Amino acid sequence: MNMKKNSLNSVLAMLAVLGAANLQAKEYPNCAAVQQYGMSLKFQNRSAEVQALQLQAFNVATHRLKEILQEHPNAKNLAIVTDLDETILDNTDVFVQDLKRCEDYTNWKSWDEWEKSGQPQIIEGSLDFLNYADQHGVKIFYVSDRSEKFRASTMHAMKQLNLPQVHSQQILLYGTSKEQRRQTVSADYDVVMLLGDTLHDFSAAFSNQQTPQERAEAVKSNKEKFGDRFIVLPNVSYGAWSKTQ
Repeated sequence: MNMKKNSLNSVLAMLAVLGAANLQAKEYPNCAAVQQYGMSLKFQNRSAEVQALQLQAFNVATHRLKEILQEHPNAKNLAIVTDLDETILDNTDVFVQDLKRCEDYTNWKSWDEWEKSGQPQIIEGSLDFLNYADQHGVKIFYVSDRSEKFRASTMHAMKQLNLPQVHSQQILLYGTSKEQRRQTVSADYDVVMLLGDTLHDFSAAFSNQQTPQERAEAVKSNKEKFGDRFIVLPNVSYGAWSKTQ
């Protein structure tokens, strides 16, 4: 009886593995690009853990902003600076589409069309946080490396998601470096918080040209700012980390 039961369990386990493999094959064709990026994209696009990390980030951001407002009850020029993609906007649908066509999404061949007519989703927790900032008189600046030529499309997508303060002068798109764009905001406002999914969204201390060791050291040097001034969102799909050996 035990032998039969063990054999049956073995068969069922094998069928489960084959079924999962078949599902993987149907979802992502068997090509090098898919094999390299498929699992991390599934985690970013589907997992409840990423959703939980997003909510955690914006819960921390809201709690910290409440503290700042209590510390500066009469301040008139407080501002936050936030990235858009994979911080406020979830673009993983376009990457999934690329992999289903057996295309390497890190080549960004589909990105222009996505900026022009794509329909990103809202990152969990972001809208509540931004609305809280808006309701308390905090200026919001969206600093993004989206293309200037698709400004109208980007603003339309943001308005469709009901994001607050979607005004052209508060949306600083690709051109000068993000640090330069942040400095233009800092010239007139007290920037109390920055949000992003990659380190160069926060400070000139971080660069995409740094080695992994240099980036790790820069994180250590700024450790007291994470969860206080810097709020990091998870992105395991792409980033400077994915280009290093």
